[in-house]
Amino acid sequence: MLNHIVLMGRLTRDPELRRTQSGTPVASFRLAVDRDFVSRDGGERQADFIDVVAWRSTAEFVSKYFAKGRMAVVSGRLQMRDWTDKEGNKRTNAEVVADNVYFGDSRRDGDSQQGSYGNNNRSAYSEPSGGSYGGNGGGSYGGSSYSAPDSDFADLTDDDGDLPF
Repeated sequence: MLNHIVLMGRLTRDPELRRTQSGTPVASFRLAVDRDFVSRDGGERQADFIDVVAWRSTAEFVSKYFAKGRMAVVSGRLQMRDWTDKEGNKRTNAEVVADNVYFGDSRRDGDSQQGSYGNNNRSAYSEPSGGSYGGNGGGSYGGSSYSAPDSDFADLTDDDGDLPF
């Protein structure tokens, strides 16, 4: 059986990082995901608001590098959670348990955080051992720029943002 979901949307608030009693990090946030179609009544696009939960190093990564309004791509699984409210009524909540969270935009899109992460938007997590950035074990994120070791690529000094073709 298969339970896999991929979402792209903007965070509606800053991620909330908590820890379980055993110290495991868990972050929760909500994504506003636009629907692919326009409503019949006036042409305004609708959005769905989807709760997301991330655990361990993914939770720490999300809480460190994402904020309200930031575009994120979440890959994970849909989970239904049953709970009882204050009045004793049984409730069900759908949420996405994130396996990976990716940057869905670039810092140039108006991110207010300092530093940069280069153009490598493929990373999905931050290693708990201290700042490793990039799922392939290459490079490190130190707050200034990303550079992969043993790479034939170099940073452009006259980068005007235009593509060379």
